Amino acid sequence: MPKKVLVVDDEKLIVKGIRFSLEQDGMEVSCAYDGEEALAMAKAEEFDIILLDVMLPGLTGFEVCQQIREFSNVPIIMLTAKGDDMDKILGLEYGADDYITKPFNILEVKARIKAILRRLSVPVKPEKDEKMIVESGDVKIDRESRRVYIEGREINLTAKEFDVLELLMLNPNKVYSREMLLTMVWGEDYPGDVRTVDVHIRRLREKTEKNPSDPKYVHTKWGVGYYFK
Repeated sequence: MPKKVLVVDDEKLIVKGIRFSLEQDGMEVSCAYDGEEALAMAKAEEFDIILLDVMLPGLTGFEVCQQIREFSNVPIIMLTAKGDDMDKILGLEYGADDYITKPFNILEVKARIKAILRRLSVPVKPEKDEKMIVESGDVKIDRESRRVYIEGREINLTAKEFDVLELLMLNPNKVYSREMLLTMVWGEDYPGDVRTVDVHIRRLREKTEKNPSDPKYVHTKWGVGYYFK
């Protein structure tokens, strides 16, 4: 089955170029040119990945990303015309998995898409002793279905938030530096910086903790990194 990609940008020449290039790689590409259209398409159809421009007429890319996250964990790559770090951080705050700054090389876009799809398509092959259900106190994760439950209630996490929690839960009390988490979860070739980790930890706490400022599960060891207790 070809991978289905939704490309969202109000600049039609950019959309046309991305679409042509991705279709050359055998992907099935749908296009939207404003926020409302993108949101409607994301609700009506399942996509393998979404390329989402920040500056859109109507709903902004941030708003679209935030609303998609209410019903889907589809990987989202934000496209931003600014080199401003705040745009990148905001994209991650709203639930994006990655970002690319314009002007970009189409080869970089394709490489990022393929890297995300490759990670998601790798089947989980547990070793004989490896548990697919991991529980610690009130927290339970199902590693096969990639679902998280706290006190029996399912928590909706993005792919990266799940990856971070899974790694920390499988290694309780082990402190991981931000650099280690960035390498292990995002990969050695990820161009972002350690603030990406901080943003995802903060979002993870907001979703899993009753009091995020006084966390019960994911803790900070100041000056060192993060750990699960």
